[in-house]
Amino acid sequence: MDNFARSCNHMFSVPMLNRAHNRRKRVEWLRERLDDPNSVFVPVWQSRVLVFDGPAPRAVYVKRRDIEQVLMNDEEALFLGEEDDRGFFAVEIEGENSALPPSLEQLGRFRDLRAVGPLLSKKDGAILAYAKTLTFWHGRNHFCGVCGSPTINCEGGHFRKCSNSGCEAVHFPRTDPAIIVLIHRGEKCLLARQPGWPDRMYSVLAGFVEPGESAEAAVVREAFEEAGVHVREIYYQSSQPWPFPCSLMLAFRAEAEDEQVRLGDKELEEARWFSAEDLKREVEVGAVRLPSRISIAYHLLEDWFDGVSVSHLSDLAGTNAYRMK
Repeated sequence: MDNFARSCNHMFSVPMLNRAHNRRKRVEWLRERLDDPNSVFVPVWQSRVLVFDGPAPRAVYVKRRDIEQVLMNDEEALFLGEEDDRGFFAVEIEGENSALPPSLEQLGRFRDLRAVGPLLSKKDGAILAYAKTLTFWHGRNHFCGVCGSPTINCEGGHFRKCSNSGCEAVHFPRTDPAIIVLIHRGEKCLLARQPGWPDRMYSVLAGFVEPGESAEAAVVREAFEEAGVHVREIYYQSSQPWPFPCSLMLAFRAEAEDEQVRLGDKELEEARWFSAEDLKREVEVGAVRLPSRISIAYHLLEDWFDGVSVSHLSDLAGTNAYRMK
């Protein structure tokens, strides 16, 4: 499987919408899409997304009439893209629960994407994650980081420009690169847990890429800083946009030079080597809980486990896979 196919298997990663990067530059075209009765809007409120909260949760895409009360200015609408000649826009709703338009409260419930993500289709998950990430960035960039003047929404929200004619700095949506790595040696892999994680949950190592650092160098540094492990033979696996709030997870596999673990920067409270049989036994008895299935961490672990065991991780996880709350 190539890297693109692997990435498309991850939640939030499916490239569903045509982002129309040339057409969105035209103000008239964006206006037509906003006024088009076929266009739909993805409302985001307090970083939560609107879903139909039934036995099979799904994203709720609303019409313009449903958000007229909160869309005071068309410039607040963020163009996500189009599919089958239908435009998609994200809109951030401000205010407390009592201020929500009745038209929205009747359509669904605003829920945390971490909690509802495992129950959504990949298409819905990708569009909601895209909307959540873009509204988060816009909500924190109303002013220029260079001169402090107000910024203007441009190209349907794909960048903001300083309104000060003496500055006119351009600011693009921010994505924070982070590495996540499955470290193995022989037929064992290294899993760890942080102090604030749910009880009994273990996962692979991860950390943000620092300025002036390649992703591979970040793998080497994080492995040593967190667990005191020296790694080699680093291979890229796939990537996943992670909208909590706006990261890009770059997944790798790496081989450890030895099995000695030395916890270093106090980010971890424990790090252990697991064979496939160790992991199978401890998951089955509930001593270990796995990362959420929507995370790239789960897929890294799944690829390793299925490669060294006659069992499949998906058969073992069941209720012991952590559902993020």
